[in-house]
Amino acid sequence: MRDICYEFARKSTAALLCALLSLPVAAFAQQAQPQQESSGFTMKISTNMVLTNVVVRDKKTGEVVKGLTASDFTITEDKKPQKISSFDFQNVDAAAVLNEKGTATGKTSVADMLNNDFASDPAALKDHRLIVMFFDMSSMQDDDIDRAVDAARNYVNKQMQPADLVAMVSMSTSLKMDQDFTSNKDALLRVLSRYNGDDDTGFANGGTTGSTDATSDDGSSFAADDSEFNSLNTDRELFAIRTIAKSLERVEQRKSMLFFSGGITRNGIENQASLRAATNAAARSNLAIYSVDTRGLQALPPVGDATKGSLRGTSAYTGAAVKSQFNSNFASQETLSNLSTDTGGKAFFDSNDFAPAFQQVQHDTEAYYILGFRSSNQKRDGSYRHLTVTVNRKDVKLEYRPGYFSPADFQHQKNEDRELALKEQMRSDYPATDVPVYLQALYLREADNRYYVPVSILIPGSAIPFVSKGNEDKATIDIMGQVRASTGSASGVDFGNVRETIKLAVDQSQQAAHKNIQYSTGFLLAPGHYHLKFVVRENQTGNMGSFETDINVPDLKKATMKLSSVVLSTQRTANNQRYSQSLLVRDGQEWVPNVSHIVRQDQHLYFLYELYNPTKPKEAATPAASPGLGRREGQAAKVLTSIEFLSNGAKVFETPTVTADRVNIPDRDAVAFQFDVPASQLKPGTYICQVNVVDDAGGTFSFPRMAVRVLPAVTTTPASAATSTPAAQ
Repeated sequence: MRDICYEFARKSTAALLCALLSLPVAAFAQQAQPQQESSGFTMKISTNMVLTNVVVRDKKTGEVVKGLTASDFTITEDKKPQKISSFDFQNVDAAAVLNEKGTATGKTSVADMLNNDFASDPAALKDHRLIVMFFDMSSMQDDDIDRAVDAARNYVNKQMQPADLVAMVSMSTSLKMDQDFTSNKDALLRVLSRYNGDDDTGFANGGTTGSTDATSDDGSSFAADDSEFNSLNTDRELFAIRTIAKSLERVEQRKSMLFFSGGITRNGIENQASLRAATNAAARSNLAIYSVDTRGLQALPPVGDATKGSLRGTSAYTGAAVKSQFNSNFASQETLSNLSTDTGGKAFFDSNDFAPAFQQVQHDTEAYYILGFRSSNQKRDGSYRHLTVTVNRKDVKLEYRPGYFSPADFQHQKNEDRELALKEQMRSDYPATDVPVYLQALYLREADNRYYVPVSILIPGSAIPFVSKGNEDKATIDIMGQVRASTGSASGVDFGNVRETIKLAVDQSQQAAHKNIQYSTGFLLAPGHYHLKFVVRENQTGNMGSFETDINVPDLKKATMKLSSVVLSTQRTANNQRYSQSLLVRDGQEWVPNVSHIVRQDQHLYFLYELYNPTKPKEAATPAASPGLGRREGQAAKVLTSIEFLSNGAKVFETPTVTADRVNIPDRDAVAFQFDVPASQLKPGTYICQVNVVDDAGGTFSFPRMAVRVLPAVTTTPASAATSTPAAQ
């Protein structure tokens, strides 16, 4: 079932419909709940404060030079002098005894730290050395883990100083903060004792090319191509670093991360955006990364080591195998090196002794100056800016981060950064509200355990900044959607995805900014509870909106009356796709659901709904068999239906009662009803629309209701009732 859903999701988006609706901007969803309360407001604050740490040492002795003031320093950005607006000096020798209870030792989580619950008084951390040990278990083999844990245990027992506060974070299948910052050695050793290899470790970085050449001959004729798998793992590791950095950004002091890893391999530009985001987050939070390759000093024999079979092909004898191993090893270390260099840390490779990494952290953070300035370059272009720091003394040498990446606004973001922003909003627990988004999800039964769930997204045209070109208003919209199981053992499992970029080109006479843009897609789902989320971004300014809600696809086998959702539409567009899987396509026309339930008097209200497995009347004869290619005749039924409109509790209009005496969709055992109600028969106002369905033979009935608002007809020449954009076809 899961495979079917994925497949259909791809097909359904290919057959998407993006329609321009001639409706007022005001709209509401029929079944979904609003994404946030209307009260309150969102305040956004941005700052361009840049912090950089500077260690000043005597050229001859290497001792830290103390007692300097802000006036002794000069800082330039891309050769332009900057005004120092904040200045501080940190000295671990002056560390005061920290009240451990104030740091909530061992009780906080990464999420708590993100909420600024890291410490009751961050100022109390002044003059302390803050070290985060991050063990990336997913990339380390058992021997690597043992080697890293031994080095960390040796540091805690022998090298850790009173001013050191250490936190421990690990990641295998998920990111966990195992120990908050503490100077308690026993607590740190207890955490280290829990780190060991198991089935959840060492799974990252598999094969890369899918070629059997230079791989171990294990008897199989197929070598899997793990390139995409590795790309996802790399993104995951970089996202973890970014999360840790963001959790520490409220503490101004320099932080050091000892990153124990078995290597991170980038695949071309696939992971470039994630790497840049991780280094930017670390730079903003004043976090220096010290990468430690836990593989240590490796031997790379030409024909492989004794743990593997002989190599396939001739690469072992031409040198290609050795070259490939060196290239792979170098590629996995390059990302670690970039992380360290761009954040002011250092990388430690090709050594089985990890003690120098701990010594370097202590050496770099024993005493340092923190210089802060607001860049005179206000451009948010994402460019790399070089920093130069000088002191009015010639007998010293300086150590500092050589530069940083400036923030980038939407116009300067690269494609991979824009894609990353969409994915982050999809993962975010907070809604995006810059673009109003309305959503409606319905259901129609395709088979006993399979339902077609059409989803409609409505975006007010006023929220989209169209650009006029010639006689057309043009814009592009990015849409990302996902449906996941929300309950049961499959909770969180992905059951379908949507990712589309829609190009809108609308004739200016239609005044797109005064209408609504509707996007339609659909999923095939089994009965159950799901969580639906869509993110929409207009690509002129980068503003985004999101909508998420829980939906319930009912199991109609347990229902007394098996009735579908009632589809209310004011538009039907031509759809001549021969093999469309959408159940909203009938007789060459696709029904466009009316999400807002607002209609003008010069429009028509189209109703579509289905009753499944109607009761067969006792006196009815069994349909004759239809051998060969003859059309199958539906069984007898007796179903009565009508639609009425109520205002202030009184019925003001009702359609004639229609009686169906036979199943008209035999393949799905369904009686389908379609109504066309001219809205001109209703006065302007708000109505309760009630759909009456009676299965006379079975003695069951249902009366679903919905609200409908009728507006006066447009007196000027109306625009086209429905237009599908050429780019959306």
